[in-house]
Amino acid sequence: MDKKDLRIVFMGTPEFAVGSLRRLVEGGYNVVGVVTQPDRPVGRHQNTLQPSEVKEYAVANNIPVLQPVKMKDATFLEQLRQWRADLQVVVAFRMLPEAVWAMPRWGTFNVHAALLPQYRGAAPINWAVINGETETGVTTFFLDKDIDTGRIIAQKHFPIPDDANVEYVYDGLMKLGADICIETVDKILTSDGHIESIDQSEIVGQTGTELKPAPKIFKETCRINWDQPAKKVYDFVRGLSPYPCAWTKLSDGNTLKIIESQKTGQATDGRRPGEIREQKGRLFIACADQWLEIGQLQLSGKKRMDARSFLNGNHEIDRLMAQ
Repeated sequence: MDKKDLRIVFMGTPEFAVGSLRRLVEGGYNVVGVVTQPDRPVGRHQNTLQPSEVKEYAVANNIPVLQPVKMKDATFLEQLRQWRADLQVVVAFRMLPEAVWAMPRWGTFNVHAALLPQYRGAAPINWAVINGETETGVTTFFLDKDIDTGRIIAQKHFPIPDDANVEYVYDGLMKLGADICIETVDKILTSDGHIESIDQSEIVGQTGTELKPAPKIFKETCRINWDQPAKKVYDFVRGLSPYPCAWTKLSDGNTLKIIESQKTGQATDGRRPGEIREQKGRLFIACADQWLEIGQLQLSGKKRMDARSFLNGNHEIDRLMAQ
């Protein structure tokens, strides 16, 4: 079969997925339709509908779009069936019911932003950085009944520098994800749908390592615990930067988001975790073992700023505690 005859349905929503969709379209593959989330209300009064990045690309390239509210809706399933997909490709989308992922004759594969079986879940990039990993990657795998547990097709590795935040890793994995997406489709096509894959239980059995999850990030997830070593707090901050941002409560009741920080290697000499210190225009907060220097931050109701600007407007900073 020629790639122009391979009928592909693409499923995804955010910018992360657009790179893979673009590579398929520009690579000459026959993307017959796109499935994405419904338009999202935005604006002060929530009266403006914002389409997803995937929808914007699809519409610009005259690709039909479906936006189901419920994936098991009978009307949606019939519309999807009419596209007669040979293969479905999923990148950064929601969990699919079997009625959807089992529909194409060659199945449905997902591009996941982690080296499965590690970091199954909704926020693999964040958790890899939060946990101080030095390496992550992307995985393609066939969907099955559980979340991120299907048979692995291919993987690519990506190093995480010690000073990298989520934005850096996100951008790198977005490009790598597009690469592995195309390579996986090519392999499926050349094998006439009989591509080799590996059961994830085999990998778990070989490594014997504990699996680390990647659950969805909520606001409370992002609160800093200053009773931890500075390295863990540092990784936590960069694992949530530039969005949604790690935060702490100040003793005056204000919320302070920490966007950038830096390890100092300087012992706190018994200072209480959360104690704030200003020194020559630089801002430090005590962790369990060392001082962490704060670079970029944002006080509730204010714009993002560097530490010096923040200190210029807060002359009694030494009286505050981060909690």
